[in-house]
Amino acid sequence: MKLYFSPGACSLAPHITLLEAGLPFTAEKVDMRTRQTSGGVDFTTINPLGYVPMLALDNGELLGEVQAILQYVADQKPDAHLAPPAGTMPRYRLLEWLSFIASELHKGFGPLLRPGGTEDVKAPVRDRLGLRLNYVAQHLASRQYVVGEHFTVADAYLYNVLTWSRLGGIDLAAWPVLAAYRERVQQRPAVRAARLAEGLKA
Repeated sequence: MKLYFSPGACSLAPHITLLEAGLPFTAEKVDMRTRQTSGGVDFTTINPLGYVPMLALDNGELLGEVQAILQYVADQKPDAHLAPPAGTMPRYRLLEWLSFIASELHKGFGPLLRPGGTEDVKAPVRDRLGLRLNYVAQHLASRQYVVGEHFTVADAYLYNVLTWSRLGGIDLAAWPVLAAYRERVQQRPAVRAARLAEGLKA
């Protein structure tokens, strides 16, 4: 498999998950400004939408969108416990959280990360995100991980999004539970390896 990624983007979650699963893969960097891969390929020929992540499967198929890639990878290595078994209530809880992270947090950060946004635009976005971060902090106050007793793909995704807080002008010190969670997850060997491979600070 080959993962197309951009350093620190939402492709970090699949990168972490592939390492957690211990699956063989290569990773190819995409310059999101030029839409060129490090191999010199026009990335829009791989994903016409022009954004990462994309996962090239061994059979030649391409799989996009964070939630789909995370579940696909998890299902390739069930004994890694990165997702509960399909058809079980814990799996639907995982889907619930993946959807929430994607729609309420991931997309919520968008206006804060785009260059040129004014404070008039960003301030209400931060307020909305704050309400959602309150919800996540309450959920994590009594548990180590998002779903169940094990690290899952939901944790890879949530961690990934929380790393954008500084860039978005959000201080996680206001949510000590989330700050501690982010730091705890960042100590996982797979997370550290993914960050190192993407050229991010350890």
